[in-house]
Amino acid sequence: NLGVALGKNEQYKEAIEAYNKAISLNPDDAKVHNNMGSVLNVQGKRGEALIAFKKALDIKSDYAEPYNNMGCVLDGQGKPREALAAFKKALAIKPDYADAHYNLGNTLQNQGKPEEALEAYKNALRINPNFSNASAEMGQCMLKIGKFEEGRSLIKKTDGSISL
Repeated sequence: NLGVALGKNEQYKEAIEAYNKAISLNPDDAKVHNNMGSVLNVQGKRGEALIAFKKALDIKSDYAEPYNNMGCVLDGQGKPREALAAFKKALAIKPDYADAHYNLGNTLQNQGKPEEALEAYKNALRINPNFSNASAEMGQCMLKIGKFEEGRSLIKKTDGSISL
């Protein structure tokens, strides 16, 4: 809990110390390894973050969050194929995981696949109708496939900004 609080306050060094202490007390806590990976990723330590996520999965192979987090790191490293596989593993474990659908959509959209991304965003919004980022990205996809009115309408409901 201390590591989470410190991470949210952007005290990353202290958060890592708290996670290391928690791991020394209970090395088989998958959640701590996952949270450590998230803080490492924020710090730009992607390789170390992937190791932490993999450790979490070694401990608990049916834990969707580390797969989702790995997907984000892999996409950030320019490895979309591996990212897509990670998101799909997260969704196989937890089909109602809105963030994984959203991140899957982002990766698909970055690959120039707006129709497929649109479906991922729709899934995220079915699970969480108030997911404004998914709504905005869905609007971007609609613009890209020529559904201008629908796209503009969705974007207006969010922050109103359009990136082309």
